[in-house]
Amino acid sequence: MIKRILLATDFSQWARRAEDYACALACSWRASLTVLSVSEFMPGLNPDYPVNQQYLADLLKTASLQLVGLKGRAERRGIAVMTRMATGIPSEEVIAAARAEDSDLIVVGTRGKTGLAHVLLGSTAERVIRGAPCPVLAVRTELADNEDECVLSRPVTLERILVPVDFSDCSCHAFEYAVEVAWQAKASVMLLHVLEPVSYGLDFDLGHIRSREDVRESWTKRLEELASSRQHPDVAVDVRLRGGFPADSILDAAQTLPCDLIVMGTHGRRGISHTISGSVAEAVLRKARCPVIAVRSQKFGPGHRRVIPTEMSPVTQI
Repeated sequence: MIKRILLATDFSQWARRAEDYACALACSWRASLTVLSVSEFMPGLNPDYPVNQQYLADLLKTASLQLVGLKGRAERRGIAVMTRMATGIPSEEVIAAARAEDSDLIVVGTRGKTGLAHVLLGSTAERVIRGAPCPVLAVRTELADNEDECVLSRPVTLERILVPVDFSDCSCHAFEYAVEVAWQAKASVMLLHVLEPVSYGLDFDLGHIRSREDVRESWTKRLEELASSRQHPDVAVDVRLRGGFPADSILDAAQTLPCDLIVMGTHGRRGISHTISGSVAEAVLRKARCPVIAVRSQKFGPGHRRVIPTEMSPVTQI
């Protein structure tokens, strides 16, 4: 179970939506919450230089006051809160804190702007995802039309979770983690596999149509087998097969189904007809309008029984 949540924040308007999610999940799941503020101090700067000392002291004073305010807001919701302050490179300090706290989930904020998504503190969230010892929840915040205010008023809901899978170990691990999240949140899961378009030659005929139908039936069966392997039978799991380019299909499914959360592996198998790796994961993280949990490394407590049997991990060649 997810019992220790780490919220990394810079107290910007982008981070407030991440705070909403971290507090809502901690409250709902009765998890502890550690709030980390990193005062960015790049290597090479002399900390003994008077100007740098004053700069760092001002940062730490401001962060300390903001941490007090955030802790008060969380404690009023009945959440057990600890605060941490650090100086250095934000992504490195977040990863170090997650290891020190033995965190089950890291929560960070991302920024949305006119269809594009730029990550909080530059590439901090992406660097955290690449090196984190546990899954990372990236929460996107949309800008209003005047670009001065963020949309922070929407309630936090978690009823349907979308899990893109290519049947690699990575994506199966993401499904396993999603089932745990769904069980704690009393949510349902939608498994999605994307069949990429193929180029047909001049000899395209009825045989090719039947072959394509056989492929779809085979992948649908594979999805159903994966869904039936879940540990918690009370978690409803539906399956969906779509055609198209993976990132576009995943983003469209998340918006049209609709889904409240995407859970996906970040190092999936590269292949001709199925991939959720590299640029696909990055595109989803940058453009998804709902929060995304990136699962690079699973983290479960003692006694956890695997959802996915070992013999199901290899990808069936079609």
